[in-house]
Amino acid sequence: MSLRSHLAIFAGKSAQWILKTFFKGGSSYPGQLALKIDPNVLDHYSDLYEVVVVTGTNGKTLTTALTVNILQQQFDEVLTNPTGANMVQGIVSTFLSAKPKKNQKNFAVLEIDEASLSKVTEYIKPELFVFTNIFRDQMDRYGEIYTTYRLIVEGAAKSPHAPILCNGDSPIFNSLDTVNPRKYYGFDHLPDKEQMAHYNTDGVLCPQCHHILHYKMITYANLGKYYCPNCGFHRPELDYKLTNMVAMDNTSADFVIDGHEYGIEVGGMYNVYNALAATAVAEYYDVPAEKIKAGLGYDEKVFGRQEIIDIDGKKCTLVLVKNPVGLNQVIDMIGLSPYPFSLVALLNANYADGIDVSWIWDGNHEAFAQMNIPAVIAGGERHKDMALRLKVAGIAEDKLTETKDLDEVIADIKKLPTENVYILATYTAVLQLRKKLAEQGYIKGGMDRG
Repeated sequence: MSLRSHLAIFAGKSAQWILKTFFKGGSSYPGQLALKIDPNVLDHYSDLYEVVVVTGTNGKTLTTALTVNILQQQFDEVLTNPTGANMVQGIVSTFLSAKPKKNQKNFAVLEIDEASLSKVTEYIKPELFVFTNIFRDQMDRYGEIYTTYRLIVEGAAKSPHAPILCNGDSPIFNSLDTVNPRKYYGFDHLPDKEQMAHYNTDGVLCPQCHHILHYKMITYANLGKYYCPNCGFHRPELDYKLTNMVAMDNTSADFVIDGHEYGIEVGGMYNVYNALAATAVAEYYDVPAEKIKAGLGYDEKVFGRQEIIDIDGKKCTLVLVKNPVGLNQVIDMIGLSPYPFSLVALLNANYADGIDVSWIWDGNHEAFAQMNIPAVIAGGERHKDMALRLKVAGIAEDKLTETKDLDEVIADIKKLPTENVYILATYTAVLQLRKKLAEQGYIKGGMDRG
């Protein structure tokens, strides 16, 4: 290691200690400082860890958390970036905080932003990539789905020996040849039935001949057992299969993967995909089934992923929403609730959220009007847009409260007529709400995602 790298690491670790000791935070600045001193500081860490990278539109955070939980059953300490610092400076900060053990395999499971992957793989060479899905998301930042996919394929190509574990049910992951070898996970739990995706679904054109894809099974959106009746393009053979959905409700799911029954303590089909991806990683590293089961069953809610917060007796389930496909899956999950609930919808449009809020019109908010929800709060910086969308969806005005101020939102939550409350919020709205809740003593951590 060069003198410059030694200096960069010392400066970064010192900044990290100062920020944590005296200011109780600071996830990315130490990495930013280290990179300024030595842009190649990640080279030092690349040789110390078996790096697994998780990227894609939806599911990165929970897939990463589940993968870490499982690998910890087998390999003890597993480094990860739980504060959500998933761009280059945040990755450096993650490694600065670690103490790799000698004479053993050190794992790092890193969630990396799609647009940042190529920058990170300039300096660190992962041994495995996990691609969750690619959906339309923050087009002002990422562009359309094929642009996003090219970004992550180019990022993976800088570590060409590393396999890509792809969601085999997503046609886009079979649309380009890659220098990296590929393995596929997916659903194989239903008999074949001829069908087509909903007319408002992205990514259903055949990448070879541009005809509309047909399906023999659809899980949601454009995911499933697809094929092209015109040219024969079809879903690849799956290496890791979910073969049975045993049970699923709004808070849990049980299923069979490769002959073993597992369960998770979060609801929704989209979260079963996250568990399937994490299980595929575990099987790739020969983790025994009993340890996979223990890792998946670890009931620790992740930031904004169905974490439950008690606000003066109201059981509030906080869920991050950021694009139409993810929102619709959350709506489907909420629809499985066996008890009455109220709804809070918080909409921001900052850079980290995506400044274009037109995506809310592609979400199936109309389903809420069929759920007999007694009270709804529309909040956030774009509360007017959110309130209008809910009114158009069929939410009666006498049930709807509208406010921008989050202190008022919290006060209004305490007055809601139901014990259970779902809070759907965009990224910065989640951060702002958690900060307010921390200040009022309802949670610890506030802005932290860990």
